[in-house]
Amino acid sequence: MLTAPVTLIRDFLEWLEVRPRTYAEAMDVWRTSCPRLTVWEDALEDRLILRRAAEGTTPVVVLTSAGRRWLQGEQAHGRTSPDTAIWS
Repeated sequence: MLTAPVTLIRDFLEWLEVRPRTYAEAMDVWRTSCPRLTVWEDALEDRLILRRAAEGTTPVVVLTSAGRRWLQGEQAHGRTSPDTAIWS
C-alpha cells in the first residue's frame, strides 16, 4: 500500500515513463532519508517500478505494467486509482 503522497508517486512514475533511468540517476533524484517521503520504497513495494540489469550493463529502473496502469488510472481520474493508498 502506498504511503508517500500520491502526487510524488505520480511525478516519479511520469519521470520514468519518459525513458528508463539508470539506477544511480533514480537514486540521486528520488532517494530520501525522510520516513514520510517513501516514494522509491513504495513504488518498489507496490511493483510499480523494477530495477533490472543485464550482465555487464548499467542497472536501469523502468515502469512495470502495473506502474503504467496506475498512471493511466491517475490520468483518467485525476487522483488515486481505487486500489491505491488510503490516507490517515
